[in-house]
Amino acid sequence: MIPDIQSCLLCDDVRQERNGKFILIGLFDAIGAATFPLKYPRLFLVTRWCTGEGEFTQKSVILKPDQTTILVKGREIPVKLPNSERTATNVELLMNVEFDKPGTYWVEVSIDNTLKLRYPLRVNEVKPQPGQQGQPGQPGFGQPPQTPPPNPPA
Repeated sequence: MIPDIQSCLLCDDVRQERNGKFILIGLFDAIGAATFPLKYPRLFLVTRWCTGEGEFTQKSVILKPDQTTILVKGREIPVKLPNSERTATNVELLMNVEFDKPGTYWVEVSIDNTLKLRYPLRVNEVKPQPGQQGQPGQPGFGQPPQTPPPNPPA
């Protein structure tokens, strides 16, 4: 039986505790930037599958605003469900995703070549307000957290 998709989330980072639980950091459904093209260095796509039984293959893509051109294609990920009461969680890392212009991009997730989920990812041009804390392209504007510079020697 082909499984259902229980969830699919985009985030900036994922950690896994010793007990197996996942921690999703920086969930988002939109991205903002002051300039384009925008290179998003690390984008995680986290899926959870349920109510299926057997072995399947997950495929994901992000489409450009024309809804046909593939911006980025994920790898094929195995989904193994020994019975219909089990779940399978997959974490996919997409590196250096480049959004060439603002618009509505589309996330699609398929299993065994059957589309199971399609949803919008808004990529917006953001203009900073005078005196605004932070700038577009920094945390708080749908951008990935910046790596802090190393501490200067004492």
